[in-house]
Amino acid sequence: MSTLTLSNAWLALQDHQSVMAQQHLHELFTRDPKRFNKFSLKFNDILMDYSKHPICPETISLLLALARQQELEDWIERMFRGEKINNTENHAALHSALRAEHPVVLDGVDIMPDVRRVLTQMEQFSTCVRNGTLKGYSGHPFTDVVNIGIGGSDLGPVMVTEALKPYGSNHIIPHFVSNIDGTHLSTTLRRLNPETTLFIIASKTFSTQETMANARAAREWFLAHGGSKKDISGHFVAVSTNREEVEKFGINSDNMFELWDWVGGRYSLWSAIGLPIALAIGMENFYSLLIGAREMDQHFITTPLEKNLPVMLGLIGIWQINFFGTRSHAVLPYDQSLQRFPAYLQQLEMESNGKSIDRNGNEVDYSTGTVVWGESGTNGQHAFYQLLHQGTQIIPADFLVPCISHNPIGDHHRLLLANFFAQTEAMMRGKSKNEVRAEVEVELSTSSITEEPFKKLLPYKVFPGDRPTTSILFKQLDPKTLGSLIALYEHKVFVQSVIWNVNPFDQWGVELGKQLAGKISDELEQETQITSHDSSTNGLMNYFKANR
Repeated sequence: MSTLTLSNAWLALQDHQSVMAQQHLHELFTRDPKRFNKFSLKFNDILMDYSKHPICPETISLLLALARQQELEDWIERMFRGEKINNTENHAALHSALRAEHPVVLDGVDIMPDVRRVLTQMEQFSTCVRNGTLKGYSGHPFTDVVNIGIGGSDLGPVMVTEALKPYGSNHIIPHFVSNIDGTHLSTTLRRLNPETTLFIIASKTFSTQETMANARAAREWFLAHGGSKKDISGHFVAVSTNREEVEKFGINSDNMFELWDWVGGRYSLWSAIGLPIALAIGMENFYSLLIGAREMDQHFITTPLEKNLPVMLGLIGIWQINFFGTRSHAVLPYDQSLQRFPAYLQQLEMESNGKSIDRNGNEVDYSTGTVVWGESGTNGQHAFYQLLHQGTQIIPADFLVPCISHNPIGDHHRLLLANFFAQTEAMMRGKSKNEVRAEVEVELSTSSITEEPFKKLLPYKVFPGDRPTTSILFKQLDPKTLGSLIALYEHKVFVQSVIWNVNPFDQWGVELGKQLAGKISDELEQETQITSHDSSTNGLMNYFKANR
């Protein structure tokens, strides 16, 4: 057993869970009319309600004791101070510096001048593209921007540009290519004009296999459709640290936007990786995004744990994962603009905390991370909510919604909100057999149908309820609010990593597949039968060779 699971704080929570597991959420609300006031927090225009979880004041006290036992406050200070808390790679985790205003010292050097230099470079470049000063090789302004990246170089910019479309420009259309499947690139390029298309190659090392394969194919398309080699430098820019490879590709080093090793990929949308965001919504709105994140950073650093949104969001997750045994977590934004938010959080949470070895190199004997998934409401209601309401698994869910829509059409937003509120209430309270019977009696009194069919249906109409949800409401999805929401989840992930004693800033789990793919790629070029792998892999590869 690990020291964590044998600790007093952990054991106290285990004992407490056996008590809370006997309490239905509906009963907790019935007994305490002020429950919402006790278990909800506000930050600027954001309201977070976590009262629909199996908690009481004692639960919160015990979770806070666990956080203090794991020295959460000290870890928060260490991260913002620039200590190299990414211990396996000997790096700091200073994504917060990308939106800071004060000096941030790393290895005795203030890194903020470099941060501001790149932001200024982004501002100058994006302004010139957006106002038409910077043109394509034929003298026409750019109309389309294609970002070629994968993982953190894709998911964040995709999510933000989609979420902030109301702030975008009709003159600049962003496109994103990430998949090595040629379909992704070819279908994107098919509708573009090379004379007015700008490409961003986003790869820190400029060696990411998928990104560079797509980048080379995009360059070939550009050259085959009217562009010349000398035009490459005007139509391709890079977000990278590898100046030599960038120049070899044909990109002018003046159009290379720098990254640093203290910025992890999934935490990098605030950096030059956010260049497609700046091009899509303008640098002023990009700065607002940074301001929103910065304000959440300050809240995280300065607010007492019990009033701290990221802390409480993280601890409620610990309560569900480690003490109620949940293995899955749904993210359900009731805002079509946030349709890519669940996919963004998949990487943020699963790549960060999907670890089985702790910071001390020991195997953990407790759950870390959870499967994150989701879909925008109300679409999800007609797809998978059946399992959420009546399935055998308990799946906690985060519901997010704006109070004001950017697209107020008829009664749409009122109906959306009605569904939002109804779903969280239904998951909490459920419907008992007695309630179903009462409904049946009403139906029978107004119908000539006999009682027998209703009796058979009765068990199918019972909803157990007691399904935990967190509701996050915000005034409107503007750049500043979105920045705060993203930072909220970034810090939630960090809180959980501290409790679990894992490093959330490395991702060694993605390496093995890459290594094997390199070997297999060479073997697929050969005509001979494959015998060097296990029988399944050999058989699959040989079937492919016979049918290609």
